[in-house]
Amino acid sequence: MDIEFSLALPREAIGIPMVRRALGDSLRSLGVTEGCVSDILLAVTEACANAVRHGGPANRYEVEAAIGHGRCDVRIIDKGHGLLSVPEHYPPADTENGRGILIMQAVVDEISFDITPGRGTTVHLRKHLDWDEDAAFLRRRMLAAV
Repeated sequence: MDIEFSLALPREAIGIPMVRRALGDSLRSLGVTEGCVSDILLAVTEACANAVRHGGPANRYEVEAAIGHGRCDVRIIDKGHGLLSVPEHYPPADTENGRGILIMQAVVDEISFDITPGRGTTVHLRKHLDWDEDAAFLRRRMLAAV
């Protein structure tokens, strides 16, 4: 089953829970394991937080999600200046920021960045899905009953 959706959100933290809810509910309804859902939501939260923090001068950013073919692809698109390079190491423990990209790399299977000066940044996250067999069985039974 394929699910696709896109959201245009204000560059404010209030939109991040909306993304988490829409994506998390979609994944759970398909029978994706809770651990897999948690990994995806963590990575997407970090990417959205970066778009909110660094996505200027525009006042909006977009999230595009596609679930199908055993994987989840999410693109977070902003109009910011982007990064000069991807950090290779975590910052010192006493540093408050700078771990988001490394966290994303740790919990998804693939991450890529498309940075176009003057046009913005797209973060592409991909995770192969793990299935909760009990939930998948119940979903098939419910669909068969319809």
